[in-house]
Amino acid sequence: MRVLVIGSGGREHALCRALEADSQVTEVHCAPGNAGIGQIATLHAVDPADPAGVTALAERLSADLVVVGPEAPLVAGVADAVRAVGIPCFGPSAQAARIEGSKAFAKEIMVAAGVPTAASRVCSTPGEVAAALDEYGTPYVVKDDGLAAGKGVVVTGDRAEALAHAAACGRVVVEEFLAGPEVSLFALCDGTTAVPLRPAQDFKRAYDDDAGPNTGGMGAYTPLPWADEDLADQVMRLVVQPTIDELARRGLPYVGVLYAGLALTADGPQVIEFNARFGDPETQVVLDLLATPLAGLLMACATGKLDGFPPLTYRGGASVTVVLAAENYPGDPVKGDVIEGLDAEVEDSYVLHAGTALDEAGRVVSAGGRVLDVVGTGPDLESARKVAYDALGRIRLRGAHHRSDIAARVTGGTL
Repeated sequence: MRVLVIGSGGREHALCRALEADSQVTEVHCAPGNAGIGQIATLHAVDPADPAGVTALAERLSADLVVVGPEAPLVAGVADAVRAVGIPCFGPSAQAARIEGSKAFAKEIMVAAGVPTAASRVCSTPGEVAAALDEYGTPYVVKDDGLAAGKGVVVTGDRAEALAHAAACGRVVVEEFLAGPEVSLFALCDGTTAVPLRPAQDFKRAYDDDAGPNTGGMGAYTPLPWADEDLADQVMRLVVQPTIDELARRGLPYVGVLYAGLALTADGPQVIEFNARFGDPETQVVLDLLATPLAGLLMACATGKLDGFPPLTYRGGASVTVVLAAENYPGDPVKGDVIEGLDAEVEDSYVLHAGTALDEAGRVVSAGGRVLDVVGTGPDLESARKVAYDALGRIRLRGAHHRSDIAARVTGGTL
């Protein structure tokens, strides 16, 4: 099987790594990829958000399956274009991807499907925003209605900050704050049937103790020893299946990953947000422990054959990933600095590239905000965490920063 992965981040490196290890896969291609992906896949300089360009590449490669990683290509219609030429594609249509592309659309779907979520208002004027802030109170939650690379949400007790964020975004969703631990669950869907992957928890804030601005994610871990054993089943019953049923009812069959960002409130799981693709960096730890070969699973989704697929299996133990971010991230990250120590080997760990490239001398340099994901595995979270941080300590990047508390509280017995 020839597989083409679209994207260039740590999520795509994790996907390519899992696909490359699958005995069903004969070739892995990636567009555009990064320095790390280029070590295991053939890279192609194609704009990932160009439906015609991606489709032409898939046809030229005689790809058996196209896997679209990021949200922007999905919203741009890449999956539609690929399917239109008869190539199976793992990823929702542009219309179905509005579940992430528009927070207002996602809320509309959830309300229609009876999915538990925060009360909210869609606001387009300062007056509407102010009224909604008054209604829901603090902490204020203001979300950019459109795509914002995981950084369009402000949760704050500062009313001026909330109003300023809304003014900068234009159309926003203002909603009540959901109290409780946050969890990510990915459901793989074929338009009708869905199966859950293992839940994970990520860390959105830039700095330790959840300080600083929201980022795309600074680390993650799985499994969640503190969560209910039937959490995935609850979420599938209350959230995922009603959502894909409602989308299908509207003529928008959902094929790909439905990512449910959840708050485990006193009243049960409630949806904070939906994403239309694998989460980053949670994918890195979830796929790390997934034993079921990935290619056949994604192909079953892309071809409507998920019903009856064998139950998913996982390796034992735990997985922790820590993100190494460039100087100034999540603002205007510094790029072009040489990354050293990537050849250091730490048992039970590996590095996934995110924002990297090769310079003219062939050296790996920083090329984005989140530069690397260091993954550590072990028999339990405490040992996996130690492995990840030991491996991260061997890597050097001028001005870089990372959180030192990924999975620390859970290994210490508290959330």
